[in-house]
Amino acid sequence: MKRKNIIVMPKLSPSMKDAVLVAWNKEINEEVRKGDVLFEVETDKVVCEIEATADGVLEQKFFDEGDHIRVGETVAELID
Repeated sequence: MKRKNIIVMPKLSPSMKDAVLVAWNKEINEEVRKGDVLFEVETDKVVCEIEATADGVLEQKFFDEGDHIRVGETVAELID
């Protein structure tokens, strides 16, 4: 049975409310290992790399480069 792992936009600072998706580092159907850089976001202060929190295959992306993502929103789904 396949299990889904949800990747959400983490809160990177106490005042952070959202970030802009700068780049995807993985493609749909690509294998992802925990700790791999999945995507990059820009906050009001810096560009940060967001790592995968689980192993799996990237099944779905919910945002495109340039989109604003609120803290806690689902950014991607992995299946294992």
